[in-house]
Amino acid sequence: MKKSVRKPAISQEVQRQLLMPVSEALRKGLMEAVFDEGLKAIATILEAERTAVCGPRYAHQPERRAVRHGHANGELVYGGSRVQLSRPRARGAGGAELQLPSWRVFSDEDPLNSRAVEQMVVGVSTRKYGRSLEPLGFEPKRRGVSKSAVSRRFVATTAARMETWKTRSLKALDLVVLMVDGIHFAENVVLVALGIDASGAKHVLGLWEGATENSTSCTALMTNLRERGLNTERSILVVIDGAKALRKAVVDVFGSKALIQRCQVHKRRNVLDQLPDEKRASTKKAMDQAYATRDVERARRLLNNLARVLSTPHPGAAASLKEGLEETLTVMKLCLPDALAKTLVTTNAIENLMSTNRRVCRNVKRWRDGSMILRWLTTAAIEAESRFHRLKGHKLLPHLVAALREKDASVDLKLESA
Repeated sequence: MKKSVRKPAISQEVQRQLLMPVSEALRKGLMEAVFDEGLKAIATILEAERTAVCGPRYAHQPERRAVRHGHANGELVYGGSRVQLSRPRARGAGGAELQLPSWRVFSDEDPLNSRAVEQMVVGVSTRKYGRSLEPLGFEPKRRGVSKSAVSRRFVATTAARMETWKTRSLKALDLVVLMVDGIHFAENVVLVALGIDASGAKHVLGLWEGATENSTSCTALMTNLRERGLNTERSILVVIDGAKALRKAVVDVFGSKALIQRCQVHKRRNVLDQLPDEKRASTKKAMDQAYATRDVERARRLLNNLARVLSTPHPGAAASLKEGLEETLTVMKLCLPDALAKTLVTTNAIENLMSTNRRVCRNVKRWRDGSMILRWLTTAAIEAESRFHRLKGHKLLPHLVAALREKDASVDLKLESA
């Protein structure tokens, strides 16, 4: 009796290695087939349009409006680049060349501009743009993928988008919260304004190049928002990082309609930065305890006691704590639900936008000027806005709306009695 010889099983790794060349060949063949069939479809469409204006080939037509004029090399947008192919031509009366409607669409450069911006947003550098495009199975002659070509398209497209974006109207927005913070790029600071409407939706309102410590740039941003239609006649909660110049700009534009909340995170940071390491933990704990209470009087007393304790050994930290202390308690005075109040006492809601700014701009190594910074940040803002979630605790915003309208009513009543 013969012994059966058991053949060794082929391992999955070996099978994978054997199939890889076949799979790669199939993939390249599929890409080539798709591209080839796409070109044939385009050629068919263009020839049909030429026949529509020139009539059937070799047919006698007394009322012929145009004649065929052979073919010429042309380029169309495909896969993020411009690809060369032969296009049919036609001439009308007087020998003027007629442009076929579909060719105008196929050769349009707008898709290339959008593709360049999209690639930059997801982190592809201009040098690596060509490598990020889909392979075509075989390589036709491509144009428009060099570093300089991509850069030119990106600059032109983002500049046009920025002009449109920064002049758009804000009249339709019913905002209840305005948050303003600054983001640093090289030697520049850009002020960012974020609005939150009554439903909790976030809106990037504007960007302004300048420092938060500069009253001129802060006022320019606030004035720009008003001129574009932002309602300054109704009360609104304004959350700021604590800069005096920014506070002054808010008061100048909104007047008594602005309920200013100093960001508690910035306040903690400003105080702790002026203390030695061994004092920071206890001071932070004391400030956390004060801001965690719902009793305004108790919070004020705890903070004033802490300032008194710090006044002799660390007068700078004590002065920083006392400066604008009342405005760190504004939201607490409105008696809002905890989940909503916790969101509104800081500028953290704008941090999602700031992180998107940093991610989109991470490949830029040298900022030439403020205009370049604004173009990139506008692009990042548009990207961030498309991915915004509603404000944390947005279902509780009717409590804030009620508090703001109550303030408006009390102001109107005082004016009538006066």
